[in-house]
Amino acid sequence: MRRCAADYRGGMAKKLVIKVTAGADAPERCSQAFTVAAVAVASGVEVSLWLTGESAWFGLPGRAAEFELPHAAPLPDLIDGIRAAGQITVCTQCAARRDIEEKDLLEGVRIAGAQVFVSEVMEDGVQALVY
Repeated sequence: MRRCAADYRGGMAKKLVIKVTAGADAPERCSQAFTVAAVAVASGVEVSLWLTGESAWFGLPGRAAEFELPHAAPLPDLIDGIRAAGQITVCTQCAARRDIEEKDLLEGVRIAGAQVFVSEVMEDGVQALVY
């Protein structure tokens, strides 16, 4: 388990699991999730970002570049920061409903289901956030 400067509880490493349920349909909520994930990664926190619903599209090359929100960091930059040191996962069912396959995804992005999500959030020292 990686330890970092963001360890606030008696030296115990913390992991942040973020599930983003919104995409371009709710841009502020979507942007907040990616921003928090990127800031956490930059702070040395272990991050697992889950893309569900309309946010699943952002696991594909070029899709984040289409996202615009005034006064928000560009989504492609946030995704690059998260991929550099964190994990991005597209929900299995969300991918299937959108005909997204593993081969279609950005490098390093995976497809996984509820069992993996539950496993991650139930680990000791994990904080889960849903946007």
